[in-house]
Amino acid sequence: MANEILTQEKLIEIFEYKDGHLYWKKKIAKNIIVGSKAGWISGAGNYDLMYQNKTYKVHRLIFALHHGYFPKIIDHIDGNPLNNKINNLREATHSQNLQNSKLRKDNKSGEKGVIWDKKYKKWRVSCVLNKKQYHGGYYKNLTEAIESVRKLRTQLHEEFARNR
Repeated sequence: MANEILTQEKLIEIFEYKDGHLYWKKKIAKNIIVGSKAGWISGAGNYDLMYQNKTYKVHRLIFALHHGYFPKIIDHIDGNPLNNKINNLREATHSQNLQNSKLRKDNKSGEKGVIWDKKYKKWRVSCVLNKKQYHGGYYKNLTEAIESVRKLRTQLHEEFARNR
């Protein structure tokens, strides 16, 4: 049982999925209570759980339980790492996961991809896709810059576009 590979069948045997959470279906250790919620909120702000002395991200287990495989990266569509409902989880590339990231706390414009350019004294619009930066223009008006970056982001990032 040590170093056992978690398969979809094993996950189905051990866990029950309900509304974005996993519940213990089988007593696999002394401290496990059948029917109790599996896992805890980690310091990183997502749900983790311990199985056979290994820590797993709950969203990865939920995805594998439903789809039968572990993708390299799983994206939370709404950006909330605590929302592990299966309809909020999707496979993504690293680039797509970054596209769906939230607004940084140090952002001064209030919009991703819009910064004040001191040299031109205008708002500069840009967007990144697969490590390539796309320039969206310079704007005197912040509202116009925001409108422009949202159009550019939607065009480039498609369903992974997050505007805030």
